[in-house]
Amino acid sequence: MPRPALELADIFRKHGDAYRAAHALPRQQLRVMRAIETCRTAALGGHLETCSQCDFTRISYNSCRNRHCPKCQNTERAKWLERRKAELLPVEYFHVVFTVPEPIARIAFYNPEAVYGILFRTAAETLLTIAGDPKHLGAQIGFFAILHTWGQNLRHHPHLHCVVPGGGLALDSQRWTGCRPGFFLSVRVLSRLFRRLFLQALEAAFRNGELQWFGELEALRDAAAFAAYLAPLRATEWVVYAKPPFGGPAQVLAYLGRYTHRVAISNQRLLATQDGTVTFQWKDYRHAGREKSRTMTLAADEFIRRFLLHTLPPGFQRIRHFGLFANRHRRKKLALCRQLLIGPVPELLPGPAACRVLAQALASLSPVPCPRCGLGRMIRTGSLPAYLYPAKPPDTS
Repeated sequence: MPRPALELADIFRKHGDAYRAAHALPRQQLRVMRAIETCRTAALGGHLETCSQCDFTRISYNSCRNRHCPKCQNTERAKWLERRKAELLPVEYFHVVFTVPEPIARIAFYNPEAVYGILFRTAAETLLTIAGDPKHLGAQIGFFAILHTWGQNLRHHPHLHCVVPGGGLALDSQRWTGCRPGFFLSVRVLSRLFRRLFLQALEAAFRNGELQWFGELEALRDAAAFAAYLAPLRATEWVVYAKPPFGGPAQVLAYLGRYTHRVAISNQRLLATQDGTVTFQWKDYRHAGREKSRTMTLAADEFIRRFLLHTLPPGFQRIRHFGLFANRHRRKKLALCRQLLIGPVPELLPGPAACRVLAQALASLSPVPCPRCGLGRMIRTGSLPAYLYPAKPPDTS
């Protein structure tokens, strides 16, 4: 894929100093900005590469490896997909999305670690409880969940994407229980339980002093005000959306290849930066069935502010596994599932389309062909030292 004409790093380098001077940013946001600005530059050091067949030599600078950097996700995505290949089951997969209402999103803005943690726990408990109920599926299911905190316009919009096989182990672990074709679980039932569990967990966090209050929410320090704030949310419908099933393992792998390691905005969506503004593409999903691609222009300060809204707390896991996919017994449970499904070997493997997606993602992990002769491979023959900010980067001219 050719390098985009405009990158997020270019915007940060051009407007980052002014933004940092005008705003008192938390350390984590400063680290994200600095990592993206210096990614694949002399600041992080690098290495020399020489062709194995001709005399072509070039410098390749190191990546920042920050999970918020749009240039550093392909390699991590490839490694993650490689691990997931062996875990796919020969069944159709479903995509369930849990979204919190705007009043909850405002609390999450000031308490990301606490509220995002509640979102993971309660969404997982909701799926496991309803799936385990004999009135619905009556099975032990497994799934993984991916946190996204943004909408297409970069506003704060926390939601959880769950990818779930269409069935699970019977409660006695003696057979596979599949769901009806094209239908997983009732979204209305999921929504009601998710709402109840989330509000209960949020109230417990409030009682335990785990929430902080600032700005327009400072009045919620008072227990009565907090209860009044949550009261309307008990009567509204919370959005739990089940998308149409992917199909089999090949389709789910292709989907994951472009979805799991997204950041708030990719470099491909950036169009221009001029006169102190940034223009980017976004998709308008407000009208069902009429998704429309649009452009948006923001002041550079506002664009940077919106991007930094999605900086995750240090060490916070944004992809988690539950049920049959939980780390402590994943291998054993998946082996049992395959034994009970007795699926043909070809169905356990991704198809040609999914393999192409994975091959593209893995290309960055393989030796790169020489751009001059096309016959040799670029081999690392030396290294360039990094430097510690704010020291001057080494002269590589």
